[in-house]
Amino acid sequence: MATKIISADSHFVEPPSMWAERIERKFRDRAPHTERATVNGRDGEYFICENITPIPVAGFFGSGKSAEELPEHSKRGFDAAPKSVWEPAERLKEQDRDGVSAEALYTSMGMLLFGLNDGELRSACFRAFNDYAAEYCSYNPNRLIGLGTVELEDVGEGVKELQRCAKLGLRGVLIWGAPPEDKPYGHRDYDPFWAAAQDLDLPLSLHILTGRRGSGVTFQNILRSYMSLPHTIQISFAELVLSGVLERFPRLKFVSAENDISWLPHFCYRLDHAYDRLRHFEGVNLKLTPSEYMRRQVWATFQFETSNVGFTAAEYNPDKLMWSSDYPHTDSPWPNSREFIQSWTSKMDESNRAKITGGNAASLYHVN
Repeated sequence: MATKIISADSHFVEPPSMWAERIERKFRDRAPHTERATVNGRDGEYFICENITPIPVAGFFGSGKSAEELPEHSKRGFDAAPKSVWEPAERLKEQDRDGVSAEALYTSMGMLLFGLNDGELRSACFRAFNDYAAEYCSYNPNRLIGLGTVELEDVGEGVKELQRCAKLGLRGVLIWGAPPEDKPYGHRDYDPFWAAAQDLDLPLSLHILTGRRGSGVTFQNILRSYMSLPHTIQISFAELVLSGVLERFPRLKFVSAENDISWLPHFCYRLDHAYDRLRHFEGVNLKLTPSEYMRRQVWATFQFETSNVGFTAAEYNPDKLMWSSDYPHTDSPWPNSREFIQSWTSKMDESNRAKITGGNAASLYHVN
């Protein structure tokens, strides 16, 4: 067992007043906020902002709850939130309880804001969050690995915010998991952003729930919508490879966050097969096979996969897989992460085990 366990995908939970306190003054009456409400017959405290579908906040801090407890827990509000929502010192205590040395921290509610229709409001919300994230993680930047959010409707402004994130000490940024359909990631307008991320050595994350068209989750049909979440991310990666983005920017780093990993070997096979048989229809000509770009430049996080991890490491790349706890979200093994990891790594190669449970994340995010 690796002595240093790092969660490559955990989350802040933004205090309910954070947006209004930090967003630029002209947007304060439109700032994201929470309200007690009944939505589609479900009581709870909901995250609210313009065209975003209201979502109960309790899921953002539902770790440690059994499946049977979750429906009732979803009615709770910030009265049930852990102290770490407000205090980074409390976050370190929660890491210690879980046996985790450090966490890469993404936004929670900010993921949904990628679906806002107003690009200026999205940008303002993301700047407010980045300030908050940097301030929070400054308490202990070697254990609190802050990841920012960047809006790409205006690529020039996105480059500026990416550079500002680097100056703030953030270690990577979250971008659209699925960009607008009329401007996929192969569009050359994005090239200045890819170049800046490569030069700054800031990994770019494609996380579930961050598509341009919204989160993709409906609580009226939660089981089926949950199953669809990784698909748009997979399409984005196919576009990044086949359009030549990873070829033109060979030091650019991407993270597939919270999309699982077992699909990667099959995805690479299918990508190579499609390229081999169909590339001449579109005149696509890459120097490497598509799967080689994936294995070279795409990291991926997972939570509950166990028996498939060894197979995926062998078929994909053991240097690119990263375990995550997803704390404090509903889909987390906290406070039993160390025991959970022990249950499925005991038969793994020691070197791969150390990489996947902490070493790869430490290398990617420059954790000492």
